[in-house]
Formats: sequence, C-alpha cells, structure tokens
Amino acid sequence: MGSDHEGRARLLAAYDRHVRECAPPDTPRCRVERVGRVVRQTSPGSGWNGVLWSDLDEHTADEAIAAQVAYFAGRGCGFEWKLYRHDRPAGLEGRLRAAGFTPEPAETVLVGRTEELAALPVEPPDGITLHAVADASGAGLLERVHTEAFGRRRPGLRELVGERLRGAPETIAAVVAMAGGVPVSAARMEMPPGSPFAGLWGGGTVPAWRGRGVYRLLVAHRARIAAARGIPYLHVDASAQSRPILERLGFHVLGTTVPYVWEPGPGTSPGTCPGPGPA
Repeated sequence: MGSDHEGRARLLAAYDRHVRECAPPDTPRCRVERVGRVVRQTSPGSGWNGVLWSDLDEHTADEAIAAQVAYFAGRGCGFEWKLYRHDRPAGLEGRLRAAGFTPEPAETVLVGRTEELAALPVEPPDGITLHAVADASGAGLLERVHTEAFGRRRPGLRELVGERLRGAPETIAAVVAMAGGVPVSAARMEMPPGSPFAGLWGGGTVPAWRGRGVYRLLVAHRARIAAARGIPYLHVDASAQSRPILERLGFHVLGTTVPYVWEPGPGTSPGTCPGPGPA
C-alpha cells in the first residue's frame, strides 16, 4: 500500500467518502448535516463543532465559508474547518485566513492495514496492564491521562466517551494503561458502523513512561480489536511526535490536514453552544 498511485487514489477517495463526507455524529446529541457542498457537525456544550468535508470551487468557496461563519456565529460558537491538502479549490487556506480563521499545527493523515498492525509482536512492558474503559469512571481516567500527557485539558472528552459508551458502545473501544494503580497512557478507537476505516484517537503517554513501548502497545491492542471486527483499515491524524513511531509500525502517509479555527468575537463565552435543535 502507498506505492501504487492508482491504489492510493482509490484509498483516498474511500477515506474522503467514509471518514469525512459520510461521517456519523460524535454522539447522539450531535448533528451532522450536509449544507450544499459542505458537511458540518453541530454539537451542544463543549463538543466539537466544525466542517468535516467540502467540495467547492473558486466560484462557490467564499460564499460557503461566509455561510458557515454566519451559522456558527449565530449560535455563539467557535468552530473548526478541517482542511486537507487535496481539498478544492487551490488556495482555500488563503480564503479561510481572509475570513478570520487561524491555522493550528498541521497533522499527517496516516493509514495502515489492520491485519498487519494486529500481528505486531508487541507485549506489555513490565508493570503495565491494560484496562478497557467501560463506564464514567474509566472515562475519567482517560481524560486524566490526556491532560497529563498533552499538558492541556480537552473540554468534553469525558462526556464524549461516556455518551458513546452509553448510546453506541459497539462504535468505541477505549483503553487505559495502568502502572500499578496509576494511569500512565490512554487511547480510544472509533468504529463507525459499515465503514472500512476505524479511527485511532487520543493516544497519549505521561512523560515518565514515554519511550518504553506503551504507545506501540495501545496501537497494537486497538488494531487487534478492529481486526476481530473485520475492519480493514486504521487511520490516524498524527502529530510530528507520533508520526515516526506510527510509520515504523507500518502506517503510510495518505495526506495532511490543518485545522483552521474561527472564534467568535468578544462577549461570547467559549463552550456555550446550545444543542443542535431541529434539523
């Protein structure tokens, strides 16, 4: 995979279709909808709001961007336009900047074959045991590790995982690595029904346990779950830190993505978006 241009093009088209254009909502309280040539998610509270997919040209791009800004501004919400390198039209990033969006660090879209990753000869490091996240308590441990590993708290993570576990447990697998009674690494995998792709998210290890193979263990663990369910591919939005590890494990570059973030003006508190309301 990755050496055949036509095969890569087909894989990228499948990724765009299943992961972006036909993405399910993060939780039952979120709404994903298609508005013209844009697919967006609207979430209540501190959930993720943003544009997942677009198919625009030089004649429609500015109008579509303005429409999304007006929509989320009317709700008092900041939102993210998830821009991919191959998105049209050329220069879309400049149009987003001109509309008041700010880019965040780029991430590399990696894809790997589940069967190959599930077969990795990875065993738990000494002193590490894996615990499946099955309830609110486990979701709290996952959030705690995320905060320690990345140096920031992600608002809504505990609620997102908890809602998925309650409403659609077959679509998520989350795991915490414990050293004795201390959580030291955690990650989750999202498995949309009918999709050939499962997404790996949130893999993070606290500083004291980095470089000991815990991150690789969590990748292999989730790959084995996906393989048992017959899901052929895993995808990751990889940071500069995780990309080399994942490529050594067998992932291949499919593209790049840059989150472009728009924030409302003064006087609006972040994280106060109302629910999606009627479709």
